Amino acid sequence: MSAGPESGAARPSRRELLRGAVLAGLCPPALSACVGNPGPAPRAPASGATSAANPLGLVEDGPLEVWIFDGGLGDGYARTIHEPLVASRFPRLGIRHNATKEIAKTLQPRFAGGDPPEVVDNSGAGAMEFGALVQDGQLTDLTPLYDAPSWDDPAVTVRETVDPVAIELGSYDGRPYVMNYTNTVWGIWYSRSLFEAEGWQVPRTWARFLELCESIKRSGGIAPFTYAGRHPQYIYEAILTLAAKIGGRQVLRDIDNLEEGAWRAEPVRQAAAAFAEIGAKYLLQGTAGLDHVQTQTAQNRGRVAMLPCGSWLENEQRGSAPEGFGYAMFPLPDFGPSDAMPYGTLHAQPGEEYIVPAGSANPRAGLEYLRAMLSRQAAGRFTEAVSTLTVVKGASEGRVLGQGLRSASAALVAAGENVVSFLFRKWYSELHDEVAAVSGQLMNGGLTVEQWVDRAQRKADMLRADPSVRKFTR
Repeated sequence: MSAGPESGAARPSRRELLRGAVLAGLCPPALSACVGNPGPAPRAPASGATSAANPLGLVEDGPLEVWIFDGGLGDGYARTIHEPLVASRFPRLGIRHNATKEIAKTLQPRFAGGDPPEVVDNSGAGAMEFGALVQDGQLTDLTPLYDAPSWDDPAVTVRETVDPVAIELGSYDGRPYVMNYTNTVWGIWYSRSLFEAEGWQVPRTWARFLELCESIKRSGGIAPFTYAGRHPQYIYEAILTLAAKIGGRQVLRDIDNLEEGAWRAEPVRQAAAAFAEIGAKYLLQGTAGLDHVQTQTAQNRGRVAMLPCGSWLENEQRGSAPEGFGYAMFPLPDFGPSDAMPYGTLHAQPGEEYIVPAGSANPRAGLEYLRAMLSRQAAGRFTEAVSTLTVVKGASEGRVLGQGLRSASAALVAAGENVVSFLFRKWYSELHDEVAAVSGQLMNGGLTVEQWVDRAQRKADMLRADPSVRKFTR
């Protein structure tokens, strides 16, 4: 979701967030663009005495309201792993568990009213915009969390136990506001048993990939490729990963930084053209109208061979995939001999983003909840429960992993330093929405590559020129 499965309505833009607050008559001072009634004054965050047992100073008999995005990972892991772990050390906390597929729709009024919960898993297509939340002072700085002693060993800080990339990607202007929990590996997913039965080989070059698609198409009865047409961010992820493989990491940095002409770069055009050809020749019929569940169900039923997705897929299809399906993934093939990055390059990105709202009644309890999540015990049990890697170093060691997760983990190890990521989706939801929309049209033949490029570049240019939009760089 975030980097996980997407469902629900499109994420509202910052303007929509502010406009909704105005219409509701709820404009706390943090929403600086609001006018008129200032709304309720923000409460003063409560704090307790710090100690070795309570290093973050939470109010031990205060509330701890937790909201989980109920997507591909479900919400059971919070109820059975994380919340009981916190309760074991702080039994007087008033823990309240909640889950929803519509984070923004459900919680946005709470933020606007100055009464947000302590912890939010702000993930999925209906997540709130991180850039706007940071800009409006709605999030707690997580520095005290990372500087606190780890749950497992007081001599080791939380920061030392976590993949530093996860902290970096959750930071805005150098301050961490978002705790990325999962380590999602993206690639092309397939059934190992089907490939073995048909004698199909995993392609290492784009030419071989096209030959494989043609061979599958000729075999009849099964389409070569699909993606979640109603959530076309799945396909723009693949397009941008291929662009980075062709042109190097700077291609994605330029896009994130709203650099002039970033979307017109030749590697971006080449990647878009490559996937437009897949869309024109090899898509499962009706892909445009399918969501992620429907495309995955089609794959389970042998109607389609390959789809782009993240490493949560195996867990999301637990109980749905047929016995012996054999989930596996492969990285995008080499596009050509002049690729800037080698075979095996992956998009792997920390995700499933947790935040601690600054205006909650007991924000230090929210920080403590995240500290428990980042323990080896909690992270390891999470990995086993939902077949998803975490950002906690070594947490999966000795754990039982599913076949699909082993495949993704092996691909990540093989990639080494050849891992790419992009952040504009978190920083600028309007750009994300536009790129998703035009990518769907590109795959369905509704736009040419040049039109796709122009639409994406125009939206990036508009954001760059808008003084009301806070800019982030990496």
